[in-house]
Amino acid sequence: MSVPDLIVTNARLAGQNRDLPAQVDLLVKDGVVLDLLPAGSAPEADCQVLDAQGLVLLPSLTDVHTHLREPGFEWKEDIASGLDAAGHGGFGNILCMANTDPVNDKAAITELMLEKARQAHAHGPRLFPIGALTVGLKGQELAPLGELADAGCVAFSNDGVPVKNSDLFRRAMEYAADFGKIVIDHCEDPYLGVAAGANEGELSGRLGLPAQPDAAEAIQVSRDILLAQYLDLPVHLAHVSCKKSVELIAWAKQQGVDVTAETCPHYLTLTENELADYDTNAKVNPPLRPESDRRAVLEALESGVVDMLATDHAPHAAHEKEVEFDFAPCGITGLDTALATTWGLVSKGALSETAFVRAWTTAPCRRFGLPVNRFRPGDPADFLLFDPMDEWMVTPETLRSRSKNTPLLGRPLRGRVVRHFLAGKKIV
Repeated sequence: MSVPDLIVTNARLAGQNRDLPAQVDLLVKDGVVLDLLPAGSAPEADCQVLDAQGLVLLPSLTDVHTHLREPGFEWKEDIASGLDAAGHGGFGNILCMANTDPVNDKAAITELMLEKARQAHAHGPRLFPIGALTVGLKGQELAPLGELADAGCVAFSNDGVPVKNSDLFRRAMEYAADFGKIVIDHCEDPYLGVAAGANEGELSGRLGLPAQPDAAEAIQVSRDILLAQYLDLPVHLAHVSCKKSVELIAWAKQQGVDVTAETCPHYLTLTENELADYDTNAKVNPPLRPESDRRAVLEALESGVVDMLATDHAPHAAHEKEVEFDFAPCGITGLDTALATTWGLVSKGALSETAFVRAWTTAPCRRFGLPVNRFRPGDPADFLLFDPMDEWMVTPETLRSRSKNTPLLGRPLRGRVVRHFLAGKKIV
């Protein structure tokens, strides 16, 4: 056996389906996994040794839906601060949306984003830009998808501006497929309570808030599914939030449609009741839903109907959120808190470790063609050590993101990243 240059001992391996022991020693050499052995089996070697007793060993996480705001909105977040939050939050791969200024609809913007990431974080987290689906995100003409793919975009999306024209969306799916890329869609009917930030129902009526029905999401989900079925092409559905969407996705998968879907930690752990005091930090698009939807989406994630998790990290400055509810932008931050909040579901028995690992690692990497660590020899040594018992309070000081717009402020969380390695190099 080759001599390792890093050994992690006595770690608890999470969420593996293979016949592996719960306590393991991890051997790393030249940036890849050399071996994974039962705890206490690692050979003596002249190398760095980390004792991970009491810590959980996880593959580095992948977030397929973030907003890093650079270029154009650096006062909310920039690539350096966003990737810093990502690394400390356990994320090694970050797919960032195109709603920058200027919009990421040309190669020069993609290349700028990638260069900024290399300058700020040479060893990662790694940035994978998502190119604009249409020029300026205006939904009128397709962006130069081939140019964007060549520059380094891994997927295409119109982000939070749904494409109204179904024929244009069809051509986008076909064009993207020519380059081996997939289209990500923000599923929202463009006429039913767009970006209202509240779910239409008894609570929104009582509070007097403009609202969006769950049908607004489900209508667009059904359109995308039917197009994917007709064209025999893939589509990925962003931030699924309601039972109606889950039922449509389940039907599509039964029919063999090549559709995948993500949801977000806030749709699994929060409900529309967060808005009872008009908390603009809980204003998000699609909106937080009732408890019945939360349960349905969580069950769909466990079963695999919903494939993966994403933060939809959407930083906003304090002054933007400190306004009347109707005027506040939608979005909450998530890179700092996503791992702890979703591991909390595991701790409560509401989500299995296997589903957790699939949703944050293997499923997103498989869908978007990224390397993934399954702790097999030769896999990239992208992993983190997580203390599931470390309790901390969500405050502006404990969040590394430049913006602090989360409804979790002032609440305790349990679980924190202790070490994070990418290609065998320590980034946290």
